[in-house]
Amino acid sequence: MAYRYLPTDAMTGVGGDWFDVIPLSGTRVGLVVGDVVGHGLQAAATMGRLRTTVRAFAQMDLDPVELLSRLDDLVRQSAEEQWGGAGSADGAHFDVTTGATCLYAVYDPVSRRCVMARAGHLPPAVVPPRGEPSFPDLPAGPPLGLGGLPFEPLEMELPAGSLLALFTDGLVESRDRDIDHGLDILGHVLGDDRRTALGELCDRAVEELLPNGPAADDTALLLVRTRELGASQVAEWELDAEMVAPGHARELTTAQLHRWGLDELSFATELVVSELVTNAVRYAEGPLHVRLIRDRTLLCEIADTGHTSPHLRHSGEDDEGGRGLFIVAQLVQRWGTRYTRSGKTLWTEQALPADHRPLTADR
Repeated sequence: MAYRYLPTDAMTGVGGDWFDVIPLSGTRVGLVVGDVVGHGLQAAATMGRLRTTVRAFAQMDLDPVELLSRLDDLVRQSAEEQWGGAGSADGAHFDVTTGATCLYAVYDPVSRRCVMARAGHLPPAVVPPRGEPSFPDLPAGPPLGLGGLPFEPLEMELPAGSLLALFTDGLVESRDRDIDHGLDILGHVLGDDRRTALGELCDRAVEELLPNGPAADDTALLLVRTRELGASQVAEWELDAEMVAPGHARELTTAQLHRWGLDELSFATELVVSELVTNAVRYAEGPLHVRLIRDRTLLCEIADTGHTSPHLRHSGEDDEGGRGLFIVAQLVQRWGTRYTRSGKTLWTEQALPADHRPLTADR
């Protein structure tokens, strides 16, 4: 990825535009760009609160529509408190009476699927490895804080090597050029040479669209080149929810770790898989899905049809159970739960051995 940020307020060096790249569970990544109307410190303060809130919601593994809906609710609630004279508990209002927009996308390098939604923001530019630049027909949705209309998602497949550009209107719109003309110029720059480094593409876009620097509006540009986790990095199995499932899952996991040269992690991973599959068999119905992902870390995922998330608890000395998740938490770097339309997925993340060279998408 590469980016450029050009605030109009050169004195303070800050403004109301922002972007972010947020690591998510399952090797997915959240991409966000937003724009608070206005300049200087006040716009930057509001931007900072919005950016922090988006990060918090993203870590909850909310899909783009749900994330924008919750963000919109908070902005509207803050506006009502301001107009009504009431203050929030910590005094941290979202001062967006002049308007704010946002685009949030989630890319999955395993499935190559990208899901996005926007709140009044410009759509992204997409340039496939072999194809022409385009701006997806993503439903606009209302700007943050207006409410009334639902946000709508767009899901698309991005082949490995696709270029995704997120930007604010300050890049493509000016007093002497309308947005459509600016989008045409941006598309031409992005599709001109697919071998160009992303940093150089950023500079070309800024030079072509803002030859004299930002005049009337802040500018943010984020370029991302997609990659794919191939079959050699992912192993997935479907198991029936029966009492023999934990043992079967342990056998499959051990064999896969051996193929990856990760025997050192076998004991801990077997225990993690066994505990999570046992919980799924005990409390959920339907088939179970076990997935291992070898990336910069080792990820283990157990998906089932239940919607109740397990919680850590301290068991008494006489309790015969209840220690499984506590043990799992001690063996991994991170763990959590994300919800899907069909149920939930419990995931864990373990560090690879220090002397182990991780696979990359190019190997």
